[in-house]
Amino acid sequence: MKTLYFITGNKGKLLEAKKRFSKINFEIIQKDIGYPEIQADSLEEVALFGVNDIQKRFDKPFFLEDAGLFIDSLNGFPGVYSAYVFYKIGCSGILKLMEKYEGNKRKACFRSVIVYKGLNKDPEIFIGESYGLISKISIGDYGFGYDPIFIPENEKRTFAQMETDEKNRFSHRGKSLNKLINYIKN
Repeated sequence: MKTLYFITGNKGKLLEAKKRFSKINFEIIQKDIGYPEIQADSLEEVALFGVNDIQKRFDKPFFLEDAGLFIDSLNGFPGVYSAYVFYKIGCSGILKLMEKYEGNKRKACFRSVIVYKGLNKDPEIFIGESYGLISKISIGDYGFGYDPIFIPENEKRTFAQMETDEKNRFSHRGKSLNKLINYIKN
């Protein structure tokens, strides 16, 4: 079995990655070493800055992932600031901001950016997106973060109402993980 390190402190992200990689006989090991998250205009910039910091301190193949919730009616907010906003106002704060919006005005996109750094290789970027709507209420017991308020396209349930394997079929992170896995397999 091969080993790959996932730089994250998020147990939910780790679980999703472990489930995906177990199908190709890879062991994912969490490495919670932290890195500065700069204020930037894109998730790619944030993730690449993190990789550049980590590669100075860690010399094994690794990847990290940055994700954000981009809400159309809020001009892409919280976007690159999703983690900060979640810790400050949570799902209930987002639902409060969305009270006056109905139907298509609740459109949103979850975006995941994975940066993989192999030994003696340039970083590779893999992007996954999941389009959907912000729900009217927070519902569901699975997942983490904004999962209880995000309903993916062609679904009636939030990510938090889906177990990990099912969520991974729809999710932004599942899509970016699939691209990373295909890259590693080839």
